[in-house]
Amino acid sequence: MSDKFSKLSEDYMVAKVPFNYYTTSAMLQRVLERSLEKKAGRNYAPPGMRKLIYFIDDLNMPEVDAYGTVQPHTLIRQHLDYSHWYDRQKLILKEIHNCQYVTCMNPTAGSFSVNQRLQRHFSVFAVHFPGADALAAIYGKIMNMHFQQGGFCYSIVKSVSTLVQAAISLHQKMTQNFLPTAIRFHYIFNLRDLTRIFQGMLFATPDCVRSPIDLVHLWFHESSRVYSDKLMEENDIEHYNKVLIDTAKRHFEGVDEHVFIYKPLIYCHFAHGVGEPRYFPVSDWKKLTRILTEALEHYNELHAAMNLVLFEDAIQHVCRINRILEAPYGNALLIGVGGSGKQSLCRLAAFLSSLEVFQITLRKSYGIHDLRSDIATLYFKVGVKNIGTVFLHADAQIPDERFLVLINDMLASGDIPDLFNEDEVDSIVSSTRLELRGLGQADSKENCWQFFIDRIRRQLKVVLCFSPVGFTLRARARKFPALVNCTAIDWFHAWPLVALQSVSTSFIDKMDLLDPHVKPSISHFIAFAHTSVNEVSVKYQQNEKRYNYTTPKSFLELIKLYQNLLAKKRKELVQKMERLENGLQKLQTTASQVEDLKSKLAVQEIELHQRNKDTEALIDKIGQQTEKLSQEKATADEEEQKVAAIQAEVTKQQKESENDLAKAEPALNAANAALNTLNRLNLTELRTFPNPPAIVTNVTAAVLVLSSPGGKIPKDRSWKTAKMYMSKVDEFLQSLINFDKEHIPEATVKAVKEDYLSDPEFSPEFVRTKSSAAAGLCAWVINIIKFHEVYCEVDQKRQALAQANADLVVAAEKLESIRKKLNELDTNLAAFTTAFERVTAEKIRCQEEVNRTNKTIELANRLVKGLESENVRWAQSVAQYHEQEKTLCGDVLLTAAFISYAGPFAKPYRHELVQNLWLPFLRTQKVPIPMTEGLDPISMLTDDATIAKWNNEGLPSDTMSTQNATILTNCERWPLLIDPQHQGIKWIKSRYGSDLKVIHLSQKGYVDVIEEAIVAGDPVLIENLEETIDPVLDPLLGRHMLKKGRYIRVGDKECKFHPKFRLILHTKLANPHYKPEIQAQTTLINFTVTRDGLEDQLLADVVNVERPDLEHFKSELTKQQNYFKIELKMLEDELLTRLSAAESNFLGDTLLVERLETTKHTAAEIEIKVMEANINEVKINEAREHYRPVAARASLLYFLMDELKKINPMYQFSLKAFNVVFHKAVQRAEPSNNVKERVNNLIDCVTYSTFIYISRGLFERDKLTVTAQVAFQLLLMNKEIDARDLDFLLRFNIDHSYNSPLDFLSNSTWSAIKTMSFMDEFRGLDKDIEGSPKRWKKVVESECPEKEKFPQEWKTKSSLQKLIMMRALRPDRMTYAVRNFVEEKLGSKYAEGRKTDFAKLFQESGPALPIIFILSPGVDPLKDVESLGSKLGFTIDSGKLQNVSLGQGQEVIAEMALEKASKEGHWVILQNIHLVAKWLDTLEELLEKHSEGSHSAYRVYMSVEPAPTPKEHVIPQGILENSIKITNEPPTGMLANLHAALDNFDQNILDQCTREQEFKAILFPLCYFHACVAERRKFGPQGWNRKYPFNNGDLTISVHVLYNYLEGNSQVPWEDLRYLFGEIMYGGHITDDWDRRLCCTYLEEYMQPYQFDRKLALAPGFVVPSNLDYQGYHKYIDEMLPPESPVHYGLHPNAEIEFLTVTSDNLFHSLLELQSQDSITGEGASQTVEEKVKAILDDIQEKLPEGYNMSDITSKTAERSPYILVCFQECERMNILLHEIRRSLKELDLGLKGELAISAEMEQLQTALFFDNLPDTWMKLAYPSTYSLAQWYNDLLLRCRELDSWAQDLTLPSVVWISGFFNPQSFLTAVMQSLAHKNEWPLDKMHITVDVTKKYKEEFTQPAREGAYIHGLYLEGACWDVQGGHIAEACLKAPTAAMPVVFVRAIPNDRQETRNIYECPVYKTKLRGSTYVCTFHLKSRERPAKWILAGVALLLSV
Repeated sequence: MSDKFSKLSEDYMVAKVPFNYYTTSAMLQRVLERSLEKKAGRNYAPPGMRKLIYFIDDLNMPEVDAYGTVQPHTLIRQHLDYSHWYDRQKLILKEIHNCQYVTCMNPTAGSFSVNQRLQRHFSVFAVHFPGADALAAIYGKIMNMHFQQGGFCYSIVKSVSTLVQAAISLHQKMTQNFLPTAIRFHYIFNLRDLTRIFQGMLFATPDCVRSPIDLVHLWFHESSRVYSDKLMEENDIEHYNKVLIDTAKRHFEGVDEHVFIYKPLIYCHFAHGVGEPRYFPVSDWKKLTRILTEALEHYNELHAAMNLVLFEDAIQHVCRINRILEAPYGNALLIGVGGSGKQSLCRLAAFLSSLEVFQITLRKSYGIHDLRSDIATLYFKVGVKNIGTVFLHADAQIPDERFLVLINDMLASGDIPDLFNEDEVDSIVSSTRLELRGLGQADSKENCWQFFIDRIRRQLKVVLCFSPVGFTLRARARKFPALVNCTAIDWFHAWPLVALQSVSTSFIDKMDLLDPHVKPSISHFIAFAHTSVNEVSVKYQQNEKRYNYTTPKSFLELIKLYQNLLAKKRKELVQKMERLENGLQKLQTTASQVEDLKSKLAVQEIELHQRNKDTEALIDKIGQQTEKLSQEKATADEEEQKVAAIQAEVTKQQKESENDLAKAEPALNAANAALNTLNRLNLTELRTFPNPPAIVTNVTAAVLVLSSPGGKIPKDRSWKTAKMYMSKVDEFLQSLINFDKEHIPEATVKAVKEDYLSDPEFSPEFVRTKSSAAAGLCAWVINIIKFHEVYCEVDQKRQALAQANADLVVAAEKLESIRKKLNELDTNLAAFTTAFERVTAEKIRCQEEVNRTNKTIELANRLVKGLESENVRWAQSVAQYHEQEKTLCGDVLLTAAFISYAGPFAKPYRHELVQNLWLPFLRTQKVPIPMTEGLDPISMLTDDATIAKWNNEGLPSDTMSTQNATILTNCERWPLLIDPQHQGIKWIKSRYGSDLKVIHLSQKGYVDVIEEAIVAGDPVLIENLEETIDPVLDPLLGRHMLKKGRYIRVGDKECKFHPKFRLILHTKLANPHYKPEIQAQTTLINFTVTRDGLEDQLLADVVNVERPDLEHFKSELTKQQNYFKIELKMLEDELLTRLSAAESNFLGDTLLVERLETTKHTAAEIEIKVMEANINEVKINEAREHYRPVAARASLLYFLMDELKKINPMYQFSLKAFNVVFHKAVQRAEPSNNVKERVNNLIDCVTYSTFIYISRGLFERDKLTVTAQVAFQLLLMNKEIDARDLDFLLRFNIDHSYNSPLDFLSNSTWSAIKTMSFMDEFRGLDKDIEGSPKRWKKVVESECPEKEKFPQEWKTKSSLQKLIMMRALRPDRMTYAVRNFVEEKLGSKYAEGRKTDFAKLFQESGPALPIIFILSPGVDPLKDVESLGSKLGFTIDSGKLQNVSLGQGQEVIAEMALEKASKEGHWVILQNIHLVAKWLDTLEELLEKHSEGSHSAYRVYMSVEPAPTPKEHVIPQGILENSIKITNEPPTGMLANLHAALDNFDQNILDQCTREQEFKAILFPLCYFHACVAERRKFGPQGWNRKYPFNNGDLTISVHVLYNYLEGNSQVPWEDLRYLFGEIMYGGHITDDWDRRLCCTYLEEYMQPYQFDRKLALAPGFVVPSNLDYQGYHKYIDEMLPPESPVHYGLHPNAEIEFLTVTSDNLFHSLLELQSQDSITGEGASQTVEEKVKAILDDIQEKLPEGYNMSDITSKTAERSPYILVCFQECERMNILLHEIRRSLKELDLGLKGELAISAEMEQLQTALFFDNLPDTWMKLAYPSTYSLAQWYNDLLLRCRELDSWAQDLTLPSVVWISGFFNPQSFLTAVMQSLAHKNEWPLDKMHITVDVTKKYKEEFTQPAREGAYIHGLYLEGACWDVQGGHIAEACLKAPTAAMPVVFVRAIPNDRQETRNIYECPVYKTKLRGSTYVCTFHLKSRERPAKWILAGVALLLSV
């Protein structure tokens, strides 16, 4: 079609509309409207003038609703019929133009037919599977082109056509051999598969295929990938391989059938290594493994590390997945249980193809919108950026099935409707437009979009990972066909034993710690352990209904655990050995060291003597040296003083000269400053003066004097000379600057001073007035002279200083020489002193050594003596450890298997695994694995001290709990506790204390708590899990580590993973069903309490109460013992640690030796205490054992109680609640000084209290079941009855093939007797009965046979055997017989049931113990609450009682009420909690939250209606088990009902009426009437046609009315009262006229005007009593009421036969369910279902009559009389029914053959056929019937035969079988019509009348002249007196009697006889009610009231 569309002209546009299961008309309309635009008015059409084709794929996929309508189809039909549809918002018409539809559908999937009103608009073309020739032509062409143009050799091209033929032939064989079934739903092989095979072959290059045999191998491979990978069972794969080889041999020569065995038949794109994509066969496993291992390492470097085991299976899957990903449009569906490695292998395969992997990240409230936006982002990345990506989606990521709608579209077409909005579409189009232009293609919007979608289909690979467990996958495939059609399936099989062994071998071989000989045995065992667990799991599921799965992941985890444990244990063992050996060695060396020490001591003493001598000699030398030294020191001191004096002088002089110099400094600076004022310019200017002033001349003259060389003062100082001197200005200036100011001759100074400086005018200030240059020179002269003067002064001082320095040097040298001498002397002295100190130290050391050696010798003696016993013990331990080292590998192996697998199982199954499976297997290995004999797996991991510590923390002390704790503390995966009794969680909370973070998944922000804990390394406990776990936690559960295992993802965050973090999961569900995925990620641990575990706990409790001294002593002892064990271990550890840590010579470590002695001492003390304690323990245990029977009984009772949920899910009881009951019972029991007597009293009291506690929450119907169960189990426990007898009684498997020789025994009874006669206990019973029938007949026909004695020796049989005989003879009396049995065995108090007083129950309740009322129709229990509340002051008016009736929106109000009440101490009533199923989890949390710390007066009362079936049960276990449950049901039996009716009144009410006599005389019958109408319900339809909720309110209001009427009238208004009661108070409930008649008749019988005068009998022998008081009435009832019998209600005794038989059958069925099941193997069960159904189906189809050809029948006569019309109608109705039977059976047949996909409707039909039930679809079209399928079908065939004979010639049969009609009313109407027509009577004034003949059907040969003879009627509740011609009392034991032929005719109303007539209703079936046909007037000699009360009616079938 796509091809056709692509070739259409531009005038057409195509919109693809894929349908799926969830498509609705609204969704469809949105998609259809997307391509339309608005035109004028309300017209819509495609853009422009184009025509729009809607191409609808999978037309028949959408859901068919209950009425057979398909929503989208109706919309299309509306459009096609009327060219419009409606706007859904504005509700106005939209006319749609220029559109047409093309649709496709697969007729073998979805709904198999399309509504004909839709189909008529279409031309239908059947597209068949192309024939072999067509296929050969298509594929031959493709293949030939490829091989001819690809450069392949001629021989290959030549064999292509043969290959195509072979492929087509194989495909045909596949479709014939592998048919789809309900389970193998995906075995559908079509053209897609063939195409995939050839597509795979097109990957091949000439290098890959060199010869024809290569081509065959390639075809083998591709076929296997396409066909074999789909197959779900190993046998199917073997079968396929056979078919493949056969086909190949037929078409090719030289085919090797071992091609699958010898080398891997694998072709892949990386056979030559990654990065060289060529499709090539793999030469050998090693190479492939190497390539993949390298790829994996490379992957792990770049991504989160995957720890994959690449064994053969895994490698094959990687190649398969990679092949799919490499193919164009390659999408994969990987099917395998969780933990098979689907996702990891897919990631690796994607990595090999360089594809990115995208996976959605679930977070809280991730919904379909989030998925849409994620997919949109992904589409953008792939479609626009062209990044090849794998979209990986797993089961866990589908929180909502509608996610699959998007994925289905993604697979089917790639185009997901409404994924992008308009803007996004435009942006995508514009992005792709450029690429299209570049490729030279048209760039219209459609083309761009198509290009985008095509790229997505090529580049985006969808890989779905689903689990095959359960029905989910099947349902998904049915609803979303693309999941199977558009993907290549790769089925991950459970690993076969070989694979398991090869994987374990590959791991075990790498373990260096193991002996190579035992490695094969170990890997065999690991594989065996895995498979054996699967076997035990099957048994577990059959017997206990518990699910346990193993997956490849759990297998790998076992190996990992084994490796880690072995390494850890080996390390521990080596450490222990080293420590002990070290200790021993040290002890051995100690003894030998003592002798050495003594000889050492002698040497040390000699040395000490020598040391003393040396010391004295040294002291002399040191004295002489010191003398010398002090003399030299005096000389040196003298010299030093001299030097110091000179030094001081020098310093002083130095300071003075420096000061003077500082004074000269300013003058010099001033001279320089003066020079700075001079420059070339002003000097030149000065020279130009012709006649300067005198002062200027003086200045120059002074300069000349100063400058004169050698101090020769010039004579000529004139201006002229000066000018000449200054002629070279620069030189002149330079000479001034460089002037030698320090050495001016004295004469010059003198001359200047005298001649010039003395002149007052010689000052720069004055000179400046004349010339600035001269002023500068003036200043220079003055300052130079100043400087010189100061300098001269300083110079003298400097010379003095130099002299002083010279003296100082001489003095210092002298001092130095003296010092040197001094130093030498000093050094000598130091040497002597050091030597002296050393010698002294040596002396002291020697002294100390001598002392120490003495002490060490003493210590060593102490040590050797002290540790003598350790020496022996440690030596033994070391030997033991060496032994242990040998057996370590085996011991750890068993332990690891135990930890990995034993957790989910109960005790017997754990025993079975270890003792009966694993150990025997280990013993029978060829190379036995060394193991400790009689190893207990947990002893490897724990010791007494650890267990003692756990027990102190609150872990129960039974073995099961210890095992659980060991598993919990050692498992690698997170532990998940199944802990319904909260024993595990209590221990965990106590163990971890305040560090533990406790959360529920429903609380807000729990993810944040987990994140914090992961980072901080805190333990987290998630409690109260349901069966599914929030997908957000998936990465945490699976420990998917990121960044080299340092981080983990939680929600959308990456958290740093702290190695100490621990996650513990906990559920309180008693029997949760966790999917394999969850079980693979966690270690399930079954913490459910065990019988013996509970017994020990209860024993402690009872002894605690009875002998607190003993129990206190015992618990102290246990704690002390535990403490001792811990202490001893610590001491020993410390001792060894010290010894091993001690240095080689530790004998000197006094502290160590003393510690050792302390340790030893403490240990000895403890040993003595332990011995004392052991003696005491024996005594205590002896005393405690007296009370064990009480604990054993209580434990049994708890387990009985726990099993009750099998009967009804409302019966849930917690251990906590049971403990309360148990304690109260112990306190209440009768005291006694005699222990034995007291124990018996306790047992009785505990049993009865528990019984009362349970029974008040039971429905009446279950009370006897529970009582009987208690009785049977207690008797079994006491070995008073034989389990085999009980089993026979309950199962009662009987061979029904015998016919009874005696008239009073039915065939079934006789069959039961014959079956029993084969048992030893009943041998000869059949002969005895035949021998004396009279005596047995008396028993069988007795009113109460259970009270009769059996004849002969049978009366001496045990009570249980008598029960068995009674069940055979009178099954209807079994309820009474069982009640008598219970009374006899347990006492009468167990057999009677009176209501518990509510006030008493209230005392038991508390803030943590709410009360739940289980509602029954006609009872309002909350009145009790309100009346008690008003007494205690809790009323609605006072605000202390809040009554919330739950329903929509009331939850918030309820939450507020609970919050307030818990704080303020109010009562809260929550009515009908079952109506708010979703809120109940919140309610459970609220109840738990308020149970602690609330106000003591706070109470909660809830009412709930029980669910009709266990599946619909919604009340959480937590609410039920932690509350007091009370059923308030109307009581059963007349006695209880009459008492209960009277209980509504009291003495005050009896006394209130002034007309006491009349009031009481009417009140009592009214109570009796109330009891009658209420209890009559139990007789089913014979009692009341429909069920009515009569309740106490009806009675109390009636009595109120009676009081008012008696007070207000002088006469008793009988008519009024009867009307008020019968038509209004009770009649108000009644909807059926016949029931109304019954009600009024009762009142007429029980309320008669003359009843005051004579005694009115309410029942035979029970008259209305005279005036009594309230207690008197109760007493009268007890004494006078006859035993229970239907006669009390006016019914015949037969009425209860059926009701009682059904009741007793149910009783035994329930009891059987409660017994602990033993293995019933169900192997091959799935196959037998299909085989059985197929057999039934074939049988029905074979016998199914052809339909009636209506045209033939109607053409037989032109007459259309009423009878003929009835015949036509019946034939038509029968045709419709036969057509439906034929259609549905044909569909199912095709489904079973695999030609159609099995639909839900087919499955229902299959189930109905299997269980022999009438299918619903047939029932709807048929007539009412109560038959099983087999009986119904026989009945149908009889009806067809009857119709055949009538339709043959259309003459009325002589006697009509009225029961054979679909509509018997129509026939009776026809009788009236024909007589009205004949006699010209008005039809509306006529009615039917009947005469019962005295003859039966066979005696009539022709029809009646007017009216008709009919037969097939049965009278229920009475029988027909044929001779007398009237109704008569029924015969005993014959509930329904066949009527003779009845003559039916019609007469005018006025001729109706009314006297002595009973108006008898006619019904189609026993169910009466809605199956009413009409009324027959039957003759009667009795008053009609008798028959009305007896419920007499005519039935058409029984």
